[in-house]
Amino acid sequence: MTPAYQLQCIDCHAEYDPAEIIYTCPSCGGLLEVVYDLPAIEVDFHTSGECRSVWKYRSLLPVDIEPVTIGEGGTPLYRLGRLTLNIDANASASEIFVKHEGLNPTGSFKDRGMTVGVSKAIELGMKTVACASTGNTSASLATYAARAGIPAVVFLPGGQVALGKVAQALIHGAKVLNIRGNFDEALRLMRQVCDEYGFYLLNSINPFRLEGQKTIAFEIADELGWEVPDRLILPVGNAGNISAIYKGFKELKMCGITDSIPKMTGIQAEGSRPVVDAIERELEAIEPEQNPETIATAIRIGDPVNAAKALRAIRESGGLAISVTDEEIVEAQRNLASLEGIGVEPASATSIAGMRKLLADGLIDADERIVCVTTGHILKDPTEVVDVCTKPTWVDADIDAVRRAVFG
Repeated sequence: MTPAYQLQCIDCHAEYDPAEIIYTCPSCGGLLEVVYDLPAIEVDFHTSGECRSVWKYRSLLPVDIEPVTIGEGGTPLYRLGRLTLNIDANASASEIFVKHEGLNPTGSFKDRGMTVGVSKAIELGMKTVACASTGNTSASLATYAARAGIPAVVFLPGGQVALGKVAQALIHGAKVLNIRGNFDEALRLMRQVCDEYGFYLLNSINPFRLEGQKTIAFEIADELGWEVPDRLILPVGNAGNISAIYKGFKELKMCGITDSIPKMTGIQAEGSRPVVDAIERELEAIEPEQNPETIATAIRIGDPVNAAKALRAIRESGGLAISVTDEEIVEAQRNLASLEGIGVEPASATSIAGMRKLLADGLIDADERIVCVTTGHILKDPTEVVDVCTKPTWVDADIDAVRRAVFG
């Protein structure tokens, strides 16, 4: 059954036809979201025998054509063991899970949004898709555009994007421009270009893209037997993911599939924390960070476009927002890999670093069922890994030299 849905402003609640090419409310400038007429929709994914993937949940996705897909979603939910013992003795009885989105086809959660966003672009008759990016969005956009057979244009903050991500955008045929500026400047410029040339913008300000990302919530509940964790902890950059996942859990509850919503807990890097500052200072809106800086390049964003949605998600769910240092991020990245065999890029490890800090400071209960979202694969930023890890030891091709190196 075709879903009944429309676009609605989160501020003034004005409603718009989903066929309109708009990204913010023409009346007040507020952010838009896709709102469904849930009683009119037969939501059947909770009983389906289909393997988990984004499109298993298509009855609550706003695409009315055959999707552009390369098998995204269905990422594993790992229950942590050795890492919980390393965190805190009192946390050893906790149920702590990692939803590893780095195992999507291009190595990040962005594939969930792009399969929906590029499919919607085709449905709407758009000829070119575009984005500004800290790396993962560009890699995913280029891949799905290649699959769809349409051009992609990408703006990157020059010299600030991990080479693994740049390589993905280039090999998939995107037109890549390095902007002499930061991500926020690149996005402002891309929005102007899209307005002038009719490109379809697929940054997270596009409400259709976020619909794909909300399927993280659907999968987590699905994997837990249609139960909901007490708390969801995830990195916050442009703030689309925390907003989307919160929306997914709300829709599950509204449909009567689940009976609660997790406390949405956002983690930012110390050098790029406008959402954290707004929560701590009880501000109505963020104050942008003009010069964001962190080793976690994927969340090096000072003026997140979805901040209003993120603040709403955190506050309405009774969640929290804290920041962690680069040193804490790197330590969490190492521990997650060495103790659990889960390799993630630095931005992903902010969720683990944040969880450790929250438990240590007594800000969350050790007996909570917690799911941490890790957003990108370790190979997204191999240069950082080499920089922060012990270097390989050179030895002669001789067994005695090998013995000395291995056993001392």
